[in-house]
Parts: sequence; structure tokens; C-alpha cells
Amino acid sequence: MHIQLPKDLRAQILAHLQSAYPNEGGGFLMGDISGDSATLIDHSPVKNSFAEAEQFHRYAMTPLEYAKHEDAADERGLTLLGWYHSHPNSPAIPSAYDLNAAVEGTGVNFLWLIAQVNDGQAVDLRAYRLRADKTGFDTLELITSD
Repeated sequence: MHIQLPKDLRAQILAHLQSAYPNEGGGFLMGDISGDSATLIDHSPVKNSFAEAEQFHRYAMTPLEYAKHEDAADERGLTLLGWYHSHPNSPAIPSAYDLNAAVEGTGVNFLWLIAQVNDGQAVDLRAYRLRADKTGFDTLELITSD
């Protein structure tokens, strides 16, 4: 699967994640999916609901946020495709915590964008999807377009 990410949307997402530094930030991704291709159209930042003292390495949102954003996407004729979050001063690869969250919550069809933010600057952004057997994530092709 490949993900189309418009350049201006990429900039908005990264600006949000940089502003959350030194904590993790995140939000939802909305767009369209057709066959083996997804096009991201918008994002919606969501406040980190994890315990404040742990936000430097954990990100969480409430189940109500999921339902609210799924309804908002539907109202706009879009699909809630996934979510994004940052890893402050850590690689843009899924952690064991991310894997557990995917297995317990979002499932195999949800897209994940993870950004590495070092000292307040985004240095990497990668896309993933949980494997069907739920043992890990597969890397997806992330294409930035005009």
C-alpha cells in the first residue's frame, strides 16, 4: 500500500508535532482509500490524554475522541484512515507500546504515521500498518505530493 500525503498537510502535521515537543503529540488522519492507495486529505490534532508525567514517551487519546473524529470524517464524506504521533528524540518506528495499542485498539486497517522529533525539529516521518497476524507493523510507501 502507498500513502499520498500532500506537502502542505505534511507541513501542518509536522508543525503540530514539533509544537508538542518535548512531549508526544498526535491526532487523526482523514482521507480517501481506493484499492492499495490512500490519499490523506486532512488531519485533526488531539490532546495527549496520557498521564502528564509520562507524555514525553507516551501518547494516548480517549475512545470518545475516536468516535467524535470518525463522525466528523463521515460528515465531510471522508474516511478516518488512521492516526499520527511523534517520538521525541527516538526513531520513527513503532514501539512495543504502539504495537500493543494497535492490537488492542485500532486493528489492521488503521494507518499509522510516526514522526521522529529531535530537539523540537521533525527529522523523519514514516507510515505503517499492523500486520494481519498482529505480530508487528509493515512499512508503507509514503509519497509526498504537491
